[in-house]
Amino acid sequence: MKIAVEGCCHGELDKIYETIEYLEQKEGVKVDLLLCCGDFQAVRNEGDLKCMAVPAKYRTMQTFYKYYSGEKKAPVFTIFIGGNHEASNHLQELPYGGWVAPNIYYLGYAGVIRYKGIRIGGLSGIFKSRDYRKGHHEFPPYNPETLRSAYHIRNIEVFKLKQIQMPIDIFMSHDWPRGIYYYGSTKELLRKKKFLRQEVESNSLGSPAAEELLAHLQPNYWFSAHLHVKFAAIMQHLPKGKSAPRVTKFLSLDKCLPHREFLQIVDIPERPGSSEGLEYDPEWLAILKATNTLQRTTPHPWNPPENNGLHERWDFSASEAAMMQVVEDLSGELGIPDNFSPTVPSYNPNKPHRQATPSYNTNPQTTELCAKLGLTDIYAQVGRGEDEVARVQGSTGGEDDEDEDSLGSTDEPSEYPTDTSGLSGSFNPDEITIEDEWEEEEELKAEVKADELFDAKAGEIHTPSRMVLPEPKCSVSPPPLPDLMNLPPPSHSTPAHAQFGADGAGQGSGDDEDVTAARILKRTSIESGDAGSRGPTPRIKRRNQVIYTAAEDDECEG
Repeated sequence: MKIAVEGCCHGELDKIYETIEYLEQKEGVKVDLLLCCGDFQAVRNEGDLKCMAVPAKYRTMQTFYKYYSGEKKAPVFTIFIGGNHEASNHLQELPYGGWVAPNIYYLGYAGVIRYKGIRIGGLSGIFKSRDYRKGHHEFPPYNPETLRSAYHIRNIEVFKLKQIQMPIDIFMSHDWPRGIYYYGSTKELLRKKKFLRQEVESNSLGSPAAEELLAHLQPNYWFSAHLHVKFAAIMQHLPKGKSAPRVTKFLSLDKCLPHREFLQIVDIPERPGSSEGLEYDPEWLAILKATNTLQRTTPHPWNPPENNGLHERWDFSASEAAMMQVVEDLSGELGIPDNFSPTVPSYNPNKPHRQATPSYNTNPQTTELCAKLGLTDIYAQVGRGEDEVARVQGSTGGEDDEDEDSLGSTDEPSEYPTDTSGLSGSFNPDEITIEDEWEEEEELKAEVKADELFDAKAGEIHTPSRMVLPEPKCSVSPPPLPDLMNLPPPSHSTPAHAQFGADGAGQGSGDDEDVTAARILKRTSIESGDAGSRGPTPRIKRRNQVIYTAAEDDECEG
């Protein structure tokens, strides 16, 4: 199965699909699936634009609305996670995942599904210690604080994912697992992103929550974005019990811009006899059911239950009986229903509505899934003001809990520091200022002419020298890689209407080394050069280090 992996989308669906189409025609291949690693920007209308943490002057509709309205249909089945530049009010409608448009599926705050037998999991958002222990309490219209905290990872989602016992093939996160940079070419990463040196040397770059999940899940592949640089790594895990050590191939990619390494094709063995469509994962749904009463919708800190003598139950992993019950709840049908339906009007470029306000809507997909499995629609709960009930109920979050400490506690210390160390301190790339990211976009305007020459020069393709994965930090050798090729992307396709702003955030990971499989796509101009060269690509401006000591509320975490 050929899977296209994309870094930060930033609403550039037309460009991404056109680039995949170019590859298919040029190489005679067929891409089965597209995975987007965050900053997807599923913006449906002008009201959604106001729910994204981006400078107002850079807000623009981009092209997602065409797929939402039915004007276009995604030519490649697409699965994505959320990042730190999203239309949060839209994604909050689907806390357990669902369709945002025909053929485009969101994994939710956290989720695991199966596609043609391949087990794919993901965690949306970025890590921020100050919000990690809170519930999903945000609700539109957002204030400056909740506009950002809405996309911060919560410990309940990480706790759910840590209940998984069965192997995961692919996992996605927006920000990197902390420490992964030690398993690739750290030198090359720092050559490209010099300002990351202090974080790398202090091991404060990335998400400690994702680091914990990487150690627990040990997936075959882990894909990320967020740092706007391509980076590959191979990590061998410590063996679990008597099983053989597992190896994770990590790849982070750039954002969809000219001269960037934002897309790569990975070839994953198919599973003979598997279903052809998208399916629910029984183990994951059983975990959702088991942890439903742990969810809360308040900003009060809370820690998940542990085996420390204070909690009646701490193991919420799925038993075989629980998984069979899920199958029964779904009447034996694991296929995810194709039940997309719009919940708000789509943007109309001929009738712009710039004064539109953010909308709140429950989503029929979530309502249906919750009814089948007995889950709580937490977005609807916040909308009804039922978080007040949760505040009264304290740590348990449900009136059926036997005692205050049976499932969780608000008084125990957090798993991660909340106000010390690089995780929440002043020097963390998760706190790059929003305006700084968009300065890069301003510099790229000078390259528009080169971008316009892409189609005209489509035949002038330059094949770089062979790219090689970093030496694994283990005794396991990676399989050999095929030759890689730089391919020019299609012409710019962002609509000229509705220039409410230009969104450009997200990240890649940093080196020119490759992960298993296939071919790297670079939006390149007619110039050729060394594979490791950034060519004319401008660097992110860092006027001074003061941006790292800015108040957290003024920062764009990620």
